[in-house]
Amino acid sequence: MGEENHIVDRVFQHRWLPHFLFWVVFLLMAPFTSDRGLEKAGEAFLIRTIALPTKMMATYLLVYYQIPQLLQKKKYLEFILSFVVSVVVFTILARYTTIHIAERLTDPDEVPESLGQIIREYEFTLGYFGRIYPLAFLFLFFKMIKDRGIEKQKIEILKQEKANAELNFLKAQIHPHFLFNTLNNLYALTLEKSDEAPEVVAKLAEMLDYMLYRCQDEKVPISQEIALLEHYTDLEKLRYGDRLTLNFTYSVDNPQTPIAPLILISIVENAFKHGVSSVVGPAAVSISLEVLNGRLDFNVINSKPIATEADPMNYKKGIGVQNAQRQLDLLYPNQYAWRTEEHAETYEVHLSL
Repeated sequence: MGEENHIVDRVFQHRWLPHFLFWVVFLLMAPFTSDRGLEKAGEAFLIRTIALPTKMMATYLLVYYQIPQLLQKKKYLEFILSFVVSVVVFTILARYTTIHIAERLTDPDEVPESLGQIIREYEFTLGYFGRIYPLAFLFLFFKMIKDRGIEKQKIEILKQEKANAELNFLKAQIHPHFLFNTLNNLYALTLEKSDEAPEVVAKLAEMLDYMLYRCQDEKVPISQEIALLEHYTDLEKLRYGDRLTLNFTYSVDNPQTPIAPLILISIVENAFKHGVSSVVGPAAVSISLEVLNGRLDFNVINSKPIATEADPMNYKKGIGVQNAQRQLDLLYPNQYAWRTEEHAETYEVHLSL
């Protein structure tokens, strides 16, 4: 099916080719649709070939001018007048070329009617309408199918471009968010003249290099995302010190398993920003990641302040969670499961994809 669609696409990329094929098929059908039968196939080809220019003019005038420029623009009176005049002209022209050219070539002894006779006997000439316009209507039908397919393809391309633009915007939103938080950590350590400041700079540089340059593809190996998580959690451990209990475990059967970048880190960052940073006293974050046979299960549980009101710190509305869910909608439509649980002292995010 994919190969057939590819062939059709290649045909329609050359605008002249569908037209050429349509008229060739029309000519080749002459022996089978003519009343002269297969025994006079040559005469049938000759008559149809001579009639072809008139039918083509009527077809293209109707399909490319009268309908799009008059009928579709609601110029109904102009359309009716134009169509009636074209019917009269093309039926007379079709009968004249048939009698004076085609029939003279097939039967030289036949005395043709004059143009005046053809016009005076127009009620008979009008019968040529059935030889011209059914073909024009068939051509119009095929063109409508083609235009519908092109329009549908354009809509799909626009949807994909919009999704890509939105995804790039989400990623751009994440970068300054990480940078802001980590620079705050670094600033606090430099004020304390901590020996850990160089390590923070090194990890920050590694994270920014990855986020800005190495995760521009739609998918990256899960091992790279795990390394990013480790750098980030190391920075947070330096920031919170003994107040933070951090547990990060992972089990991966294939380190090259592809995943969309920066989704998992958004969830983890949200756990620290809206959880640990708001807790007075000891806090904990537990992260577990498992990849088995292409399936990923990711769970993050973090401490949160004991709240008397529903979601006072916007745990569910943090930019990290919002970005993660939106990227999942764009990159894994109907392919992931997202579940959150809020308890008195903890908030949990469970993701499977």
